[in-house]
Amino acid sequence: QLQLVESGGGLVQPGGSLRLSCAASGFTLETHAVAWFRQAPGKEREGVSCISGSGGDTNYRNSVKDRFTMSRDNAKNTVYLHLNSLKSEDTAVYYCAASERYHCANTFWGFDYWGQGTQVTVSS
Repeated sequence: QLQLVESGGGLVQPGGSLRLSCAASGFTLETHAVAWFRQAPGKEREGVSCISGSGGDTNYRNSVKDRFTMSRDNAKNTVYLHLNSLKSEDTAVYYCAASERYHCANTFWGFDYWGQGTQVTVSS
C-alpha cells in the first residue's frame, strides 16, 4: 500500500522555524518528484515547493523563496521541508505529494499520491 505520512507541524511564533517530514512506505520515493502543498482556511490549496527524484532540482513559490528549503534523504525514503522566518500567512495545513514524474517540470500538476497533512500555525 502506497502511503505518505507528514509530521513536524505545530505552533510556532513569527520568525521561528519548523522542519516538516514526509515519509513514504510501499514505494521507493527516490524515483518520484515530491512536492509540498498547503491550504489555509478559506483558501485554495497551493503548491509550495518541489524536489526532483535525485534532489538536484528544486522549485519554490515566490512567497517562500529564501525562507523555505526542501531536501530529501532517499536512504530514509523521506523528504523534508525546512521552514524558516515563518510568518502568520504561512499558517496552513501542509501536504506532501508524489508524482509519477522524476522531474518537477516547473509545475504543481500531476501529483498522484498524497499524505494526510500536518498543521502549521504561526502565531504569537
